[in-house]
Amino acid sequence: MLLSDHILFIDAEAMVIDKPAGLSVTETRDGRLSLENHLDSLRFGFQRQPQAVHRLDRDTSGCLLLARNPKAHRRFSAAFEAGTVEKLYLAVVEGVPDEVEGVVDMALGKVSTREAGWRIVGDPRGKPARTRWRRLAVAGGRALLAFRPESGRTHQIRVHAASGLGLPIAGDPVYGKAGPAMLLHARQLTVPRGAKPAITAEAPLPPAFIEAGFGEGAWDGAA
Repeated sequence: MLLSDHILFIDAEAMVIDKPAGLSVTETRDGRLSLENHLDSLRFGFQRQPQAVHRLDRDTSGCLLLARNPKAHRRFSAAFEAGTVEKLYLAVVEGVPDEVEGVVDMALGKVSTREAGWRIVGDPRGKPARTRWRRLAVAGGRALLAFRPESGRTHQIRVHAASGLGLPIAGDPVYGKAGPAMLLHARQLTVPRGAKPAITAEAPLPPAFIEAGFGEGAWDGAA
């Protein structure tokens, strides 16, 4: 796999790649390759390797922002912290919500046990988390939803789907039922840059979505 073939946006200070599902952003403990192993191939003539500004779960595909210098990394990180970055995710959920659209406003906390490891749960004492969602299409008793998280908590969309909507994401091995692929995709990313044009990127739907009956032609693309 060549990540240099997955470039969605690139200029002198930023790069957005279409991260494949199964690739961890951070170094792994199980010896599998991660984004760290590919950074040298993404220098494109620069002395420094680019660095990821945010994270996507290993099994989530789609738009991932990398900064090409430390100054840009600080500015982009601040934009994520300030909530000015616009993110659109697509997911196939197990079931169909009764409503066409809505908001999940559920604070999240982390729990851990020796037997099961850690996971994120709804917790009134946890960190605030809010996600807007909209139903785009229905096929085979499942729905394609657009999610727009207004915060950036770990596993936010996965927990909000499973616990907030009662509809886990298809293939989610932690909050639902494991399958061939977890159908969660970071579809669009927009990062403001003040006077400069914003960074904008859109990642095409991966084959797993198409195989599940939710190809580009199955919905109008509006979210």
